[in-house]
Amino acid sequence: MAKNKSKFVCQECGYETPKWMGRCPGCGAWNTMVEEREPSSRRVPGTSIQRGKQEKATPITQVEKLDQPRADTGIRELNRVLGGGLVPGSFILVGGDPGIGKSTLLLQATNELARRGLPILYVSGEESTEQIRLRADRLGALSDNLLVASETDLTAVEILMEEAKPRLMVIDSIQTMFHPEVTSAPGSVSQVRECTGILMRWAKEKNIAITIVGHVTKAGAIAGPRMLEHMVDCVLYFEGERHHTYRVLRAVKNRFGSTNEIGVFEMKDIGLVEVENPSEIFLSGRPLGAPGTAVTASMEGTRPVLVELQALVTPTSFATPKRMATGVDHHRVAMIMAVLEKRLGFFLQNQDAYINVVGGVRLDEPAVDLSIAVSLASSFRDRPVSPFDLFVGEVGLTGEVRGVSRIEQRVAEAHNMGFRRVVIPEKNCRGWTPPSGVELIGVQTLDEALKVALGG
Repeated sequence: MAKNKSKFVCQECGYETPKWMGRCPGCGAWNTMVEEREPSSRRVPGTSIQRGKQEKATPITQVEKLDQPRADTGIRELNRVLGGGLVPGSFILVGGDPGIGKSTLLLQATNELARRGLPILYVSGEESTEQIRLRADRLGALSDNLLVASETDLTAVEILMEEAKPRLMVIDSIQTMFHPEVTSAPGSVSQVRECTGILMRWAKEKNIAITIVGHVTKAGAIAGPRMLEHMVDCVLYFEGERHHTYRVLRAVKNRFGSTNEIGVFEMKDIGLVEVENPSEIFLSGRPLGAPGTAVTASMEGTRPVLVELQALVTPTSFATPKRMATGVDHHRVAMIMAVLEKRLGFFLQNQDAYINVVGGVRLDEPAVDLSIAVSLASSFRDRPVSPFDLFVGEVGLTGEVRGVSRIEQRVAEAHNMGFRRVVIPEKNCRGWTPPSGVELIGVQTLDEALKVALGG
């Protein structure tokens, strides 16, 4: 009889140690070390699949080009994020908060592919087949090519896959799957790592596109070992507030396309509906003539999106003022406030400051710096900004406004949405002609931009 060995594994980072520790030496997390037992000699999971011929090193010039068409998912926003469609043999990870709509999106996408004649296998470890049918009835996702199963044993999933021979398989979710050869509980680091490795081998050897759903931690990261995100070909995050109807699908890793694209959806009774013009949605309900608001144009991949930034600057009764930012980096906001104090003489040391990006989107590029500064100054001076002005530019530590990329697309989107003046860096005013009806105002410093926005 094989002797069982015991080890303690961190459920956050996968660090292993022969004895229990209160704090993981690998990631510093507390109370994450869980005991796992494994036989001293065991078969490696997934070895039941026949391996092909032994691979040999080949000059790259002699490797045949892989020219396989991408499968159209029937959802344009999803195709945009994936880079044009679903690549055969790809391994995709979809993460997001509970109830955000991950299963809804995947069921809608698999139904569209099934209607095009592709065999699809949808395996759920969290719902019964009857529960999946209830959701499918609500979404109208009923097709004979869409096969559903409720299973958590990966060896049983292998049998289902061999029988169905699908072009796409969905695993919902990876934390519920287990392999009987691994003695730890489902959702543990060992189970997630082994099951992901087996699924990845299936995708590459059988040329099946496999999509797995991953749970997230309280911090918003994918639960389980960090290696999970390195093993897959594509990592998609489904973002948005549960109490708002708009959802943003963002690619943070994509071996077959850009990682800058986003897809915007609206959650309705019939499921997720594509938003063709996100700028119109994000600017709807914008208050006109209210101090503390400014509009900017952010590039999300190849698409410019107009969003509204709101700022509230108010006196504080505490010794240390509060700085809060939602949708933008709070360190960036603190830097811009420091520039306003040092270079323009704004006394903000006794003021609380709150910044919010309307619509639940997150802006990461520095081109939104100018709109943040304008909204802060507008709220501090209690002077409204013209509702037909748009601000784009990066703010430096000396108060200069630096150039940004793709200014033509940003200004064109502003023209389509009815904006009449666009305040941009002076450098970006040269070498092109703006659309008729749009006045370009080039500025070199933040002081010049505030004089244009607030009238001196």
